[in-house]
Amino acid sequence: MDTLVRHRRITIAGIEVFYREAGRQGAPVVLLPHGYPCSSYEFRNLMPRLCDRWHLVAPDFPGAGYSDTPDDFDYSFDGYAAFLSSFIDALKIDRFVLYLHDFGSPIGIRLAIARPASVVGLIIQNGDIPYEDALGPKYADIETTWTLPLPEMKSALAETVREETFREEFLNDLEPDLAETIPPDLWKLHWSLMTPKRKEIAVNLIAGLKENRSWFPQHRRYLADHQPPALIVWGPKDHYMPEKSARAYLRDLPDAELHLLGGGHWLLETHLDQAAALIRDFLERVHG
Repeated sequence: MDTLVRHRRITIAGIEVFYREAGRQGAPVVLLPHGYPCSSYEFRNLMPRLCDRWHLVAPDFPGAGYSDTPDDFDYSFDGYAAFLSSFIDALKIDRFVLYLHDFGSPIGIRLAIARPASVVGLIIQNGDIPYEDALGPKYADIETTWTLPLPEMKSALAETVREETFREEFLNDLEPDLAETIPPDLWKLHWSLMTPKRKEIAVNLIAGLKENRSWFPQHRRYLADHQPPALIVWGPKDHYMPEKSARAYLRDLPDAELHLLGGGHWLLETHLDQAAALIRDFLERVHG
């Protein structure tokens, strides 16, 4: 079995895009949009576990990872969703299971809302949730900046875009024994790719969480109206998205399959074996 992940580039609207790909062309597709402050690197270990049956595709968004950082791109959740739509069109992908994690969740759900017939199912893993009352305590730190004038808000958020904060994002709320399993490559790599332009992009995207709140009703309506088959696989040791965040999805997806594992926000680093087994079982049932 060929379990190698290929590292490819494609030009979309003049932007050179890096992406990881594994599995046979023509096999059922799993689309893997990444979170912040990360890149397609977060899926590097999951992809070989599933590529015997599925075609897995994980792009680096413009301004992240090894993709270009053009000056004229719309670096917002809307802009990234439009990019993701163009990306799957360029690869001639028309149906897929969508992985929703971190900022990949508000981006991916916009794609799902725009193209509901393309979405075979959802794998929801510590994604940014659309339930205001079920957010974790760390989100309150972001919300406190929303009362500031925009320049002051961005100045405060800019203080959080630094290597030490990246480290804290990846370690999050883990106990020491689990924290030891998180490779420092995660924050070292992604901080090494930071530039002044990319820092500006990150600040604007985090600031955009305030505006994204208006998308919550559309997000919930999509889930309730379409009832996509859903696997909720969650790391409850997450200051942003704790256990109550995972359970909140059951309000609109009562038939979703919920599994709480022992890790945190970056579950594919700490509980890869358990998560991959659950994902494989789900994919075999809905997208085999």
